Amino acid sequence: MTVSATAQAVEAPTGTITAFPAVDAARLPRDTRPLRLITCGSVDDGKSTLIGRLLWDTKAVKEDQAATLRRDSGKQNDLGLPDFALLLDGLQAEREQGITIDVAYRYFATDKRSFIVADTPGHEQYTRNMATGASTADLAILLVDARTGLLEQTRRHATIASLMGIKQFVLAVNKFDLVDYDRARFDQISHQFRELALSLGVRQITAIPMSALKGENVVYDGKASMPWYDGQTLVEVLELATVRSAQTVGFRLPVQRVSRPGESFRGYQGTVAGGSVKPGDSVVILPSGMVANVTKIITFDLVRNAAVTGDAITLVLDRQVDVSRGDMIVSIDSQPQVGLDFDAQLVALQSEGIQPGRRYWLKSGSRRQRVTANPFSQLDLKTGSWNQRTGLLPMNGIGKVHLSFDENAVFDAYEQNRTTGAFILIDPDTNNTVAGGMITAKRSSLTGFRSDETRVVLSLPADLADQLMATELFSRRRDETDLLRMTAGEASQIFKDAAVDI
Repeated sequence: MTVSATAQAVEAPTGTITAFPAVDAARLPRDTRPLRLITCGSVDDGKSTLIGRLLWDTKAVKEDQAATLRRDSGKQNDLGLPDFALLLDGLQAEREQGITIDVAYRYFATDKRSFIVADTPGHEQYTRNMATGASTADLAILLVDARTGLLEQTRRHATIASLMGIKQFVLAVNKFDLVDYDRARFDQISHQFRELALSLGVRQITAIPMSALKGENVVYDGKASMPWYDGQTLVEVLELATVRSAQTVGFRLPVQRVSRPGESFRGYQGTVAGGSVKPGDSVVILPSGMVANVTKIITFDLVRNAAVTGDAITLVLDRQVDVSRGDMIVSIDSQPQVGLDFDAQLVALQSEGIQPGRRYWLKSGSRRQRVTANPFSQLDLKTGSWNQRTGLLPMNGIGKVHLSFDENAVFDAYEQNRTTGAFILIDPDTNNTVAGGMITAKRSSLTGFRSDETRVVLSLPADLADQLMATELFSRRRDETDLLRMTAGEASQIFKDAAVDI
C-alpha cells in the first residue's frame, strides 16, 4: 500500500475509485520500532477476518499465498473475495470449526510503519491464549459485533488487556453493514465501552465503525456507506499509535546463567529487563544484598561501554560474589521489592482453578520458587466490581491474591516493569501452567506500621552494614528491613530534615 502526504486516488476494495485521506506527516510517530498489537473480543466478532483484510489490503499477502487462499476458500463470497480468516487460522481444527484456537502472529507494514499483530481466540476456554498475546502488546483492537454489542467475553478480554498494561484501545464496531450503518447503534456501543474502559483506567480509546469483510474503515475509508463518520481508518490509527516506553525503573538483569569458561573469568549472563548499565556502576545482587561494581559488559561479538533494556549481555563484576541462576542484579539506587509476601492480580487458566492454601511453583524470569496463593477478591465481569472471595478462584476468573513465599522473592510492581513484575503459577503435580499474574504491591507496603511496632534507623559504615545484614537476625526478617545506601553528606541532610520536622 502506498500512502503519501497528499490525497491520491487508489482502488477501493469494492472496485470503485475513491480518494485516500491525506496523512499529516508531522503527526506520525518518530519511533521506528514495530507496533505490537492484538485483536480480541468474543466469538465470531470477526477478528481473523479483520487481520486478513489488513494483510490483503496492505499487500502483505504474496502471490502464492493469495493463490492458495483462493483455492482453500472454495466458493468465494458475494464480493468475489476469498475467506480472509484462512490467512490466520492455520490449524486443522480451526479451519474445520471456523474458530481461532491458537495465537497467530503476522507481520505487515505500510509506507509509514511496520506492525506485528496477534490474532487471539475469542472462546472462553482459550482465554489463556488471549492473555499470552496481550502480554507483549502495545495496543489492543477490541472487536464488537454491531448486532450484539458488548458481551461478557468482551469485558473479560478488555479487563485482561488492561491488567497486562495495555493503555491504547481501538474499539472496532464490526459487521456494521448488518445494522444498516446505524449511527445511533455506533454511538450506543461506543458509550458503553468508554464507561467500561474508564472503569479499567484506560483513557486512550478510538472507536471506529467498520465492516472487515467489505474493508470499510480498515485500510480504506467507508464514507460511501457512512458519510457521517469523519474519523480515521484503522490503519491510520495504528500508524499514529505509540510503542510502550520502557518503564521508569533502574537497571534490572535477571541472571540466566553463570559463565565460567576458565578459572580467570566469571560472568553473569541474561537479558537486560530494565534501565541501563555501564562499567563503573555500583550494583546489588538480590536477594542476598551483596554489592559490587561493574567492570566489563560483553556481548557475543564485542565489549561494550553500555547496555540498555533488551540487550543480551554478560556482566563482569569487580569482586567474587555468590550469584546464581534466578538472582537479579540491579542498580544500587533504584532497587525492586524484596520480601516474603506480595499482593497480585491473576487470571486462572485451568479447570481446577486456584485453590486457597495450595502450594504452587511460581516462575518469574529465570527464578522458580515455592508459593502459596490465597484469593481474597474476584472481579464480577457483569458489574465491573471486585467482590470478596475466600474460596476457589475458578477457571478464567480474574482475582486478587495474597502470595506467601518460603524464601525471599524479588519483584517490581507490574506497572513499573512488565518483565520483573509478571509471573506464572505452575501445578507441581502436573507441570501445567494454572495462572498468569501481575504483582501489584509488597504486602508490608500495604499494611504500614502497626501501633505496637518500633522503627529503628541505623547509620553504619558500609562494610559493617553488610556484615550486620548477613547475620541470622536480619536474614530472617529481610522483608521487614529497608536498606538505604548513601554518602555521609546525604545521611547528614536526612537527619537535619528530620530534626526540622520534629
